[in-house]
Amino acid sequence: MSPTSSFVSEPRSRRRDTHRLIWRWHFYAGLFCLPFVLWLAITGTIYLFKPQLEPWLERHYANVTHLPAQAPSAQVAAALHAVPGSVLNAYVLPESSEAATRVLLGRGSELIRVFVDPSTLQVLNVVGENDRFMRVVFYLHGELLLGRGGSILVELAASWTILMLLSGLYLWWPRNARLAGVLYPRLRHGSRVFWRDLHAVTGLWISLLALFLLLSGLPWTTTWGGTLRSLRHALVANTTPPDWTTGSASERAQIRLANTPSSSEHAGMNMPGMAMDDPSMAVDYAPIDRLAPVVAAQRLAPPVLIAPPSQKTPHWTARSDTDNRPRRSELILDENTGAVLQRTTFMQKPLLDRIIGYGIAIHEGVLFAPLNQVLGVFTALGLITLCSSATVMWWRRRPAGVLGAPPATGSGYRHVLIGLLVLLGLLLPLFGLSMLLVVLIEQGFLQRSKRARAFLGLS
Repeated sequence: MSPTSSFVSEPRSRRRDTHRLIWRWHFYAGLFCLPFVLWLAITGTIYLFKPQLEPWLERHYANVTHLPAQAPSAQVAAALHAVPGSVLNAYVLPESSEAATRVLLGRGSELIRVFVDPSTLQVLNVVGENDRFMRVVFYLHGELLLGRGGSILVELAASWTILMLLSGLYLWWPRNARLAGVLYPRLRHGSRVFWRDLHAVTGLWISLLALFLLLSGLPWTTTWGGTLRSLRHALVANTTPPDWTTGSASERAQIRLANTPSSSEHAGMNMPGMAMDDPSMAVDYAPIDRLAPVVAAQRLAPPVLIAPPSQKTPHWTARSDTDNRPRRSELILDENTGAVLQRTTFMQKPLLDRIIGYGIAIHEGVLFAPLNQVLGVFTALGLITLCSSATVMWWRRRPAGVLGAPPATGSGYRHVLIGLLVLLGLLLPLFGLSMLLVVLIEQGFLQRSKRARAFLGLS
């Protein structure tokens, strides 16, 4: 072989080894995260339609009376009587004079929603906030209903999915001018080419959308999101707490603070003979009668929650809890006069909070609905197609008796792997640790078994 041909073949050999390496990690990523991607795509699609599903599920409370409503404090008292030992967490400003009033009550870290007929004060229903259908879907999507452990699993799956999508873009990115098999699948070249094209074309169309959904969901996770909150606390001068939580444990801690009356709150309702161990008896909720009309005049985006003083905030407050976070505002109120002492809008929040707020609103499909929902469904269906086509291709191509992973390579393996570990480990620490663990298991233990090497393609 001439020196020139040797010089040309060496870069080609390195490119081939790099291609096989990335293909192998693409395979590993898919092997781990495909079941989670299917789960997240299905539950995420259901949650996208929260604005349509939730009113339909609560349609029985949309038209309960045509009579004048009694005072908000009387409605709160009726709700408190139905849930002994609870305190007012928030009074939801009615959006219609015919609809049932929603009152949120707190008991420890528990949040309870009470539906009250505003004219007769009859309690129509009592339900735990986390037992409502859309909240169950929310926790199925973000934590698999497993708490902190589920959140870590979802974060790992999201991180490996990011690797899967990035490596897939590298593997299937068009290297010539043809459109067939790149922008649309070829239908007349047999089933093998069809499934390959379906996988590649779908990935090319939805990868950027899917990457955005994955990255915008990371602030909710326990480890990555918790680290981000810590950095925000250290770097952002604004002391206002962020309005996103990092898992159910973080959410319960915030609810517990909001459910604990302020120590400076005097027992305005205390009277001889009242049970002093009932926390609802230690707070005067009469100011809500003055505050409700004032808050209604501010025209905040619904739902609007009016909350009493607590350990979370020492003042009466009103806030928009709309899913479209850029439309949210919060008011600090004077309980004696009803005056608005301070108004904070979304645009007054720190830059990091605004970026995350926009990301969450797009993630949930509410920023520019209904197109936002259409894009979300399109991305979810694309991810389901990716998972299905990958499974079909693997099953059809897998040699009998082995896993079917692309063969491991030697040249350039160590340097490329170290580079990936350093870069991704810095951006996604939990993923970096899991990737390092995979390498250690593969190189340290599985290499010693001839059968394992053959099964995994390590020979």
